[in-house]
Amino acid sequence: MNPWTHGLEAKLSSIGASNRKSMVGFSILRMYNSLVERCFVDCVDTFRRKSLDKQEESCIRRCAEKFLKHSMRVGMRFAELNQGTATPDT
Repeated sequence: MNPWTHGLEAKLSSIGASNRKSMVGFSILRMYNSLVERCFVDCVDTFRRKSLDKQEESCIRRCAEKFLKHSMRVGMRFAELNQGTATPDT
């Protein structure tokens, strides 16, 4: 029994399927909101015009790519740890 996931497994088993879908949807929304807030704060400096300038646009693109790559890597590591097949990072 994995002590990291035991509590989560017990909680999920007691929750109905519709509630699990709601939890997943909420998690996705939270990740999206975090991405938008982080990239906006880091990349948008002024409100001179309605649209982004080239520098802001490229900054937001880089920020979003980094955030998504990081999130995917963290998810992969959690999956590895959950399976007991964790490998050291290189």
